[in-house]
Amino acid sequence: MKKRFIAGAKCPKCNAMDTLALTKENNVEKVSCVACDMEMTQPEEQVEPQVRTEEQVIGVFKP
Repeated sequence: MKKRFIAGAKCPKCNAMDTLALTKENNVEKVSCVACDMEMTQPEEQVEPQVRTEEQVIGVFKP
């Protein structure tokens, strides 16, 4: 399973910058903090695709 780090993101629990990693397992997206082990999960059907013309964004995770 490959982790993709979210640049510029701050952990809501420990407030550490650039420590959130996104993984996908069984069609469930999981964001975890490598500093404090906080985790958030979201099934794929709840992920809302958003189009941003000026940025190269793969997806937006809304906890």
